[in-house]
Amino acid sequence: MHKKIAALALALTVALPLTAEAHRAWMLPSATVLSGKDPWVTVDAAVSNDLFYFEHFPLQLDGLAVMAPDGSPVKTENASTGRYRSTFDVHLTQPGTYKMAVAGDNLFASYKLDGQPKRWRGTPEKLSEIPAAATDLKIRHSQRRLEVFVTAGKPSDGVLTPTGKGLELVPVTHPNDLFAGELARFTLLLDGKPASGIEVEVVPGGNRYRTKLNDMTVKTDDKGGFAVTWPEPGMYWLSADVTDKNPSVPQASERTASYTVTLEVLPQ
Repeated sequence: MHKKIAALALALTVALPLTAEAHRAWMLPSATVLSGKDPWVTVDAAVSNDLFYFEHFPLQLDGLAVMAPDGSPVKTENASTGRYRSTFDVHLTQPGTYKMAVAGDNLFASYKLDGQPKRWRGTPEKLSEIPAAATDLKIRHSQRRLEVFVTAGKPSDGVLTPTGKGLELVPVTHPNDLFAGELARFTLLLDGKPASGIEVEVVPGGNRYRTKLNDMTVKTDDKGGFAVTWPEPGMYWLSADVTDKNPSVPQASERTASYTVTLEVLPQ
C-alpha cells in the first residue's frame, strides 16, 4: 500500500508541471470582421487547457483597455466574471480596426521575515507592503499583454502602433486580413526594439477535439520579424515570452515579458 501511495505521489509530482504548462490565457471575440450599421462584439476571456473552451478559470479583466480606430478609449459594456470565464461587450461606433488588450505589470517577491520564508505578489505601486525588515529579498517583474483585433467595415492601422512597453506584436499583414494557405508577416518588439531569436508558439483552436495539438513554433529573425502560413481556417492562438535582466522596476532583478494574441484565419 505504501508503495502504491508513493508511486501515485510521484506520478502527481511529474504530472502537475505539465498540467500547469498547458494552461493558456486567451480572449475570443464573437467575430473579428463585422459589417452593418450598428455592429457589436462580445469577447470571452479565460484560462484553460483546451483553447477557447471554458473549463479552468476566468481571465481577470484588470487592465482591460479598448482602443477605437481613432485612438480614443472605448467603454466596455456588460462586463462580468463567472466561474469559468469573463465576458464583455463592445459597441463599434466607428468604422475601422479596434484593439482590445488586457495588460499589466506585476511583481513577485520572496523574502524572509524573522527567519521565516515569505512570499508576496502585487503591483509596483504596492511594493511598500513588503516589510522594511525583510531580508534575502528577491523580486521578479512580470509584464503581460493579451490582445485581439476587431474590424468594423474597412480595416485601418491606427491601433497597430506599439506602446514601446514590454513584448508587443506589430502586424505587417493586417490581423483581420488573414486567409488559409497565405503567408502572414509580423514583427515582435521588446520595449519598442526588435526582439530577435524569440520563439513564437502558434496553436490552432479546437484542440479539445483533436488527438494532436497541431502547434508550430517559429523564431523571430534579427529584426524581430517572423512569418506564418496558415494551414487551415479557424481561430489561432499566438504566444511568446522572454526573460531578461532589464526590469523597469528598479527593485526587481529579473523581468519576464509575455505577449498573446487571438487571430481569426478565414477560408479563401
